[in-house]
Amino acid sequence: MAAFCEEFTLCTVAGSGGCALPQGPLGLEPDGDRVLLTDRGRTVTLYKVSDQKPLGCWSVKQSQVITCPAVCNFETGEFVLVHDDKVLQIWKEDDTNLDKVFKATLSADVYWIHSVPHAEPLVLFKNGAVKSLDVLLAAPQQEIKNVFSNEVIRWSEAFVEVEKPFVVFITEQDVNCFIYVQHCNPYILHKFKLDHGGESSTLLSFAVSLKNKVVTLLCLYSSGCVYKVLVPLQQNDSGEQHILPKSLLTRLEQSGTLFKCASIAILDKDHIAVTGCLDSTDGKVKESISLWNIKFQTLQDSKELPLGSTGQCWCYGDRLFVMHGKELKVILYKCETSSLAAALGKIKSTSTSETKSLSVNWNMLQEDGLLCVQPDQPVPAKGASKRLLRSGRTTCAKTQLESLTVEQLLLIIKNFSPDVIEEKLMNFLSSAQIPDFQVSIGNILLALMNRCEAEPAFYPSNCLVQLAQMQGLSYSICPGLMTVALEKRDVCLLQLCLQRFPDIPEAVTCACLRTFLSLGDDSLEKMNVNIDSVTSYIDTAPNRKKEDQSKVIQNGFSSELLEENSCDAQLTQKSHAVDTSKLCPVGPQKATLLNSILRSAYSETFLLPHLKDLSAEQVILFLQYLQFLYMKCSEQATTKLPGMFCPTINQIMDWMCLLLDAHFTVVVMLPEAKGLLSSLHKFVRAQVHFCSELNKIEGSLKELQKINNPKDVGLYSIEVLKLV
Repeated sequence: MAAFCEEFTLCTVAGSGGCALPQGPLGLEPDGDRVLLTDRGRTVTLYKVSDQKPLGCWSVKQSQVITCPAVCNFETGEFVLVHDDKVLQIWKEDDTNLDKVFKATLSADVYWIHSVPHAEPLVLFKNGAVKSLDVLLAAPQQEIKNVFSNEVIRWSEAFVEVEKPFVVFITEQDVNCFIYVQHCNPYILHKFKLDHGGESSTLLSFAVSLKNKVVTLLCLYSSGCVYKVLVPLQQNDSGEQHILPKSLLTRLEQSGTLFKCASIAILDKDHIAVTGCLDSTDGKVKESISLWNIKFQTLQDSKELPLGSTGQCWCYGDRLFVMHGKELKVILYKCETSSLAAALGKIKSTSTSETKSLSVNWNMLQEDGLLCVQPDQPVPAKGASKRLLRSGRTTCAKTQLESLTVEQLLLIIKNFSPDVIEEKLMNFLSSAQIPDFQVSIGNILLALMNRCEAEPAFYPSNCLVQLAQMQGLSYSICPGLMTVALEKRDVCLLQLCLQRFPDIPEAVTCACLRTFLSLGDDSLEKMNVNIDSVTSYIDTAPNRKKEDQSKVIQNGFSSELLEENSCDAQLTQKSHAVDTSKLCPVGPQKATLLNSILRSAYSETFLLPHLKDLSAEQVILFLQYLQFLYMKCSEQATTKLPGMFCPTINQIMDWMCLLLDAHFTVVVMLPEAKGLLSSLHKFVRAQVHFCSELNKIEGSLKELQKINNPKDVGLYSIEVLKLV
């Protein structure tokens, strides 16, 4: 089975549209968690997908046009693009102006540049020649020989086989299609002709995969037919042109419909994704993205694109990048192992080569409270001896411990108490290897969430904490986990999710923040919150805390305001007054939870609207805590507080600015905030003055560096330098 998961918008692309305007990005290239987006004009933008933020943007000159998408050179960490067909440019991430980076004019027009792991990028020219980038840079004006003359390249892809890179590209001449395999070390070219196979519709898209030295090419036609072509990496020496046959893999739609602006992407050996515009004979046009099982020829999931699509689709990892209107959408998906047993609701036995249905001994479930599932196990008669059932309990438990599967564990979750579930879950997680780890854990969490919703009294906290600690999980795999934790106010589980999940939506982050701020310190002290990370800078002694609080009037402010210009000198107060900025306004448990919020990933655009849901009291309390953290960082002259999960000074300042932006009017109008704003204002003035003095010292040191010291100063000398 395959299904869509969470989706979000990465960016807006100008000039995109539906099939009536087949524009969109020129290319999208992966670089780990980052992607290089090249538009059909002058701009290349580097995005970090998990943060949904641009990291850099570069543009060529006004009169220039990018004709080949930018790629990353994994060997050097540089970016490469081609504009105006022949001009090659190479730059690094810290370069800001493409006018000042390396340029080279080539002797032939470039079609595409392919980046390959552990090798230099491969440059494919429009005449069919392939050159390694380092070979081209050695002599940019070297002659590029024509591989063909009257053919036009339609598509290309690069691979590495046994540390030897090669390029597969397809050309078109009239109604004929040719497949080329160009090896680069050494340079060996193989040419094949693609068989028509009686298909009269238009070729729209190609996708290719490499496994076990076999290249599998998928061809999508406008009729909705997907054909499979096996491309050999070598050609016989007979000299005759070899024609590659194609076999019908699946038909995506019924007759009478026509695909337009469509593309195909391979997800795994059994699943594909198809994006495009479907036009029927009755004039109805539907644009969508769908997941198909090509093994059983079934539609798995579909998502409509009502704003139109360019038909472009890129698949990197577990993410699909699709144009929807003017937005570039990122859609997460999951694929389970495809089998007929799974499709029919049967359980596949891993102990034997054949699939057997598993029967459940419900009599034993009722008597002993245990699940004993065995292949082809007969169900005892209604009047069977209870002694016989109980005598087999030990053997059954041992067998279950050895061969407990995901399906069996799901049955346990559905029917048994939290104690039994916890025991069986620990046995399952302690197994040597869990097949399809993320999918299995996601299904287990989903089963637990479903039972929590069906039975309000059911909440296996220990099981959820144990699963949340597993490596490789994310919010998108189990989106209901944090929702249930918020309903139960399970702050320990929420803290764990905030620390481990990299893709928590901003709305959920703010919901956690409201929950943490609304809980009292007394109730948090009763919860099992690990406060080791804050003990180094927060006084956790209860008597000292109460004593300090007795010296502070309501809202945590001293009775005396500081003098207007007292920031330049050390702040002093009378013996009965307290410097409130040095007192933590929250307890250590709440401080630990708030730190997990400060360290979480977010996008300012999506976070600001949800921050406005905080009450005035929560805003003031949060600002007081942020001020306390900032003062602690300033006292220790460091950019990060001591401890494993403590925020940095940049994170503290960013959240303070976001909070003030979201509640500017509220903070200004509240009388309780006057002292806090005054203290922050004075501290900022002091920091500005301090930075100004540092700039003066920096200028003086630079002047000292310019002074030419004599080379021979002898064995001992004293030199006095006077700064005017």
